[in-house]
Amino acid sequence: MQHVNIKLFAEQPYPKDIAAVIPVFHRWIQQKSLPGLLIDVADYAHVPQGPGVLLIAHGFDVSLDEAGGRLGLLYNRKEPWEGSGLEALRSAYAFAQDVAKRVAMEPEFAGKLRFGTDELQITLNDRLLYPNSPETLAAVGGELGTFLGEVFGGTPYTIERSADPRARFSVTVRVS
Repeated sequence: MQHVNIKLFAEQPYPKDIAAVIPVFHRWIQQKSLPGLLIDVADYAHVPQGPGVLLIAHGFDVSLDEAGGRLGLLYNRKEPWEGSGLEALRSAYAFAQDVAKRVAMEPEFAGKLRFGTDELQITLNDRLLYPNSPETLAAVGGELGTFLGEVFGGTPYTIERSADPRARFSVTVRVS
């Protein structure tokens, strides 16, 4: 699996001013707080239901994202993954969880921002390799099912996929 995105949703209530993450991301660049080459911060917080505020790095981006009208931490892996699809999912999820914890502990968000553990969104950000179709879901379903079993520890969950063939392949997974 390539170009895996993981979005961890924020729990309600959450801060309405996500621009407060801008100085956090700038500090992380200065302090080299994340692995890899951290490049810049892009502020799209003014765009309703948009990409929010992004920390742009060489091989990935992380953002406080408001797409779909829901705040979350979005991890976007931009570089190809050398291992299995299951390993790509595990790696992306672990990275997203780590960054979410770090953001929530920053002084700007301490006690104001929490990320849930009962719902996540997985997007395969490559329409050519992963068209949004039932066939793609069937092709990645085995590794996806194994991964979700690990994440949710056997707790029943539901998977929802957009039917829009123009959209990227994405599933939202919720604990039942």
